[in-house]
Amino acid sequence: MAAAKLDPIDLKILDAIQRDGRITKLALAEKVGLSPTPCWMRLRKLEKAGIVSGYHAAIAMRVIAPVATVLMEVTLASHRQADFDRFERVIRDIPEIVACWSVGGGVDYVLKVMARDIDAYQRLVDTLLEREIGIDRYFTYIVTKTVKEDTVLPVADLLPGH
Repeated sequence: MAAAKLDPIDLKILDAIQRDGRITKLALAEKVGLSPTPCWMRLRKLEKAGIVSGYHAAIAMRVIAPVATVLMEVTLASHRQADFDRFERVIRDIPEIVACWSVGGGVDYVLKVMARDIDAYQRLVDTLLEREIGIDRYFTYIVTKTVKEDTVLPVADLLPGH
């Protein structure tokens, strides 16, 4: 299902399940204005097309334990495809690195790291440098306050013609 083929009901379904991944079939159908079976069939179609890629719980980690959230910019020493592949392969396997984006501009990657504290973050960086995965430079930005971190994407607003 191409993004351009999403109709207003599909967009309502996507919005509803982003806000409540545990919504019942009946409640979802009522919310989008369909009967349960056609609504559920549409949702399954969105899942099969890969538009709905999973269902997750949002965890308020700071309620469980104090954590340090760190943004890290990384520039690699060499820019061959093999260098990018090696770096990305290693990064994918480190649970404390909760997000990694390849970016254009003055750096190669931006990472979001969640660690127990700043010492744990620095030990992680030391380990990355010791593994010799091509890091030339890195910059660290400690998150002091989360101002906004939405998990609900503005799907309808991002589509052309909507």
